[in-house]
Amino acid sequence: MEGTGAPEYRAGFGYDAHRLVEGRPLILGGIEVPYDKGLAGHSDADVLLHALIDAVLGAAGLGDIGTHFPSSDPSLEGISSVDMLERSMAQVWERGWRVVNVDGTIVAQRPRLSPHAPAMKEAIARVLRVEPERVNVKSKTTDGLGFTGEGEGMAAYCAAMLVREGGAVTTAFGPQP
Repeated sequence: MEGTGAPEYRAGFGYDAHRLVEGRPLILGGIEVPYDKGLAGHSDADVLLHALIDAVLGAAGLGDIGTHFPSSDPSLEGISSVDMLERSMAQVWERGWRVVNVDGTIVAQRPRLSPHAPAMKEAIARVLRVEPERVNVKSKTTDGLGFTGEGEGMAAYCAAMLVREGGAVTTAFGPQP
């Protein structure tokens, strides 16, 4: 609530999906995951980071990923989703918002992703400038159902909680900008 000195909290939600194709690396949660296919897209097609970007932009009232990084812009061809998240967070921080926590789910039949979740958490936490404990990454299968279950693509969902208050949020990595 503005003017009361009480912190203001906002939640955001994001979703993304991409088709799996041969000849591209599989980038998820800001890391490369060994697999014989990757995700097709204008960028590196990291479905988890794309869902996260939509979640933080949404919570801050800043629109969506397509508004800030349109696939019609040839200068963004092949852009790293980590770079997209960094640019998005700069706008979020500029408006006084800080990350409380994020929770993401990748939906994919293959490959097995749980062994890679800790590295994804670390990569995301570095960009968000929070402790890894504030980032949750999990994966689910769909028991062979739908485009994810048939191995045609992957999807991701992400929720983000932001806070805005007078003082800086201090973390193990120091204050967020």
